[in-house]
Amino acid sequence: MYVLYSILPLLQAIFVASASPEIFLGQTKVVGIDVPTLSQEFFGGIPYAEAPVGDLRLAPPVLKTTPGTDIFNATAFGKACFQANVAATLLSEDCLSIKVFRPSNISSSSKLPVFFWTHGSGFRKSSSATVNASAMVAQSINRGTPVIFVSINYRLGPLGWPQGAEADAKGLLNLGLRDQIAGLEWVQHNIEAFGGDKNKVTIGGSSAGSIMSTTLFLHPFVTNLARAAIFQSGFPGTYALFNATVEQDSWDSFLSGVASCQNITSDAISCLRSANSSDILEGVANATANARAFGPTLDGPNGFYPNLPSTMLANGPIVNLPFIAGQNKDDDPTLNYTPTLIALGLQQEFSPPALSEDVVNSLLTLYPNIPALGCPFDTGNETFGLAPGYKEVAALATDIPFTSQRRFWTQVAANSSVNAYGYYFAQGTSSTAPQLGVAHGDQVAYSFGTLSSMNETDPSAFFLSEVMIDYFVSFIVDLSPNDGQGVSRPEWPQYAINNQMLMQLNGSNLTTISDDFRAEQISYITSQVAAFHQ
Repeated sequence: MYVLYSILPLLQAIFVASASPEIFLGQTKVVGIDVPTLSQEFFGGIPYAEAPVGDLRLAPPVLKTTPGTDIFNATAFGKACFQANVAATLLSEDCLSIKVFRPSNISSSSKLPVFFWTHGSGFRKSSSATVNASAMVAQSINRGTPVIFVSINYRLGPLGWPQGAEADAKGLLNLGLRDQIAGLEWVQHNIEAFGGDKNKVTIGGSSAGSIMSTTLFLHPFVTNLARAAIFQSGFPGTYALFNATVEQDSWDSFLSGVASCQNITSDAISCLRSANSSDILEGVANATANARAFGPTLDGPNGFYPNLPSTMLANGPIVNLPFIAGQNKDDDPTLNYTPTLIALGLQQEFSPPALSEDVVNSLLTLYPNIPALGCPFDTGNETFGLAPGYKEVAALATDIPFTSQRRFWTQVAANSSVNAYGYYFAQGTSSTAPQLGVAHGDQVAYSFGTLSSMNETDPSAFFLSEVMIDYFVSFIVDLSPNDGQGVSRPEWPQYAINNQMLMQLNGSNLTTISDDFRAEQISYITSQVAAFHQ
C-alpha cells in the first residue's frame, strides 16, 4: 500500500479557504488546490494520454493535451496503474495522469524552470503519488529560485513492459518509456499554462525512473524534451537487457491469468485488448512473481535499445546535456543469501547465456567472503546476526548494476567534457534496518524533504536534506549546483576525466571524495559488460 497516499489529505488539512487556482488547457478549465501555508498550488490527476484500454491497451500512448471537458477537477491524484498487491480501488487502467506542484501567484509569463520526475520501484509497482514535492517547491521559493515540479504515472508490469515473440514482432516493447515521452510531450504543450518554461525542463528519477531517464539520454530526440537531468541510482546498464523472447514464459504466465485469453495460441494481443479490466488485473497479479520479468528489453533498430547501452556509448555520449548522477553507498544489500548458491545465482542472474566459470571465479576472487570488505560497506566485521556471506553477495549486487554503471556513465561524459556532477549518498535513515546500510531509495526522502513522514529525528539528516534540495534546485535553475543561494555548503566540483570527484552526501561529513574506491573490482566488471548484458 502507498504510504504517501496521505499527501492529499495533508494538503487538504492545511487548506485555508480561498479561491481555488484555475488554469486553462485548451477550452478546459482545470481547477486545483490552493495551499497558502506553503505558498503553492497543486493540480493532480490530469490525463496526459488517452486511457490505454480497448484497442489502446498494449499500444503506444496517444497524447492528450487537454482533458476535453468544460471543467476538470484536478484536486486529487490520479489512480495508480495496474499492479499486484495493491487494493483495486486505488488502481485503474486509465492511469496515465500527471501532477503539478507550483508556486502560488504565478502566471503563464513566469517561465519557471521545471523538474520532471519519474518514479521507481522495479517497473512493476508504485505511482507518482509516492513522492510529495511540496517541501522541495517550498524551499525553492524561500531561497528565491522557484521551480515547478511535475510527475507522471506510467504503465507497469506486463501492460507497460510486454515480453515475448508477439509483442516483439508487433513493435510493442518498452511501452513504459513511450508513456514517459508522452508525459514530456504534454509538458512541452502545456507547462506554460502553469507558469513553467518548456525550454528549462530537467528530468529525473530514482531506480527504475532513473533507468528510464538515462535511457532517453541515449537518443538525440531528448534534446527537444529536456535540457538537463538528475539521475539517482539507475542507469541504462543497471537493468540487464535481453531479447523479448527470454521472458516468453513470464508473458505466458500473464496471459494464462487472464480468464478470457487462457487458451489463446495466436494473436494474443487482440484477445487481451478485448478482455475486461478485472481479468487483466488478475493476469497482472498472476505474472509479477518474477521480479525481473517485466522491464526494459532489447528492441532492435529504431528502438530504445537497438544494442546494449555500453555498445551505444562506445564512441561517447549521444547527447551533450548536463546532468547530476549518483548512487547510494549500499544500493542493493540483498539478504537473500545461500552460501552454496552464490556461483549458481550469478550464472542465473545474467542468463542466457550463463556467466562463464572464469567470470564467476574472477568475481568471487575480487569479492571474497570477508565481512569487513562487504556491503553494507564501512561496517567492519559486523554481520547483524546474518550469515557473513550476505555481505559478499550484497557487494556484488551493489557494484555490478549500480557502482560500475554510475562510474561508467560519468566517465563517458567526462571523456567528452559534458557538464556532469557525481555524488555518493552515504547517510541512511533511522527507519532503515541496519543490515541494509544506506539502502537503495533512501535518498528520495532527502531529495524531497519528507524525512518527517518517516519519523526521522537525526538533526544531521535534516541538514543534509536541506543541502541536497539546495544543490538540486540550483542545478535545475542554473545547470550548476553551486549558485550560492540557500544553506552554506561546499562547492561541488564538476566530474572531469582528470578530476574524478564525487560529492559525498553525508550530513556529518559533507565533502568531496575521489571516485576510485574498489577500482580493481569495478574495472573488471566494466570489462565484462557483454556478459552482464549492460
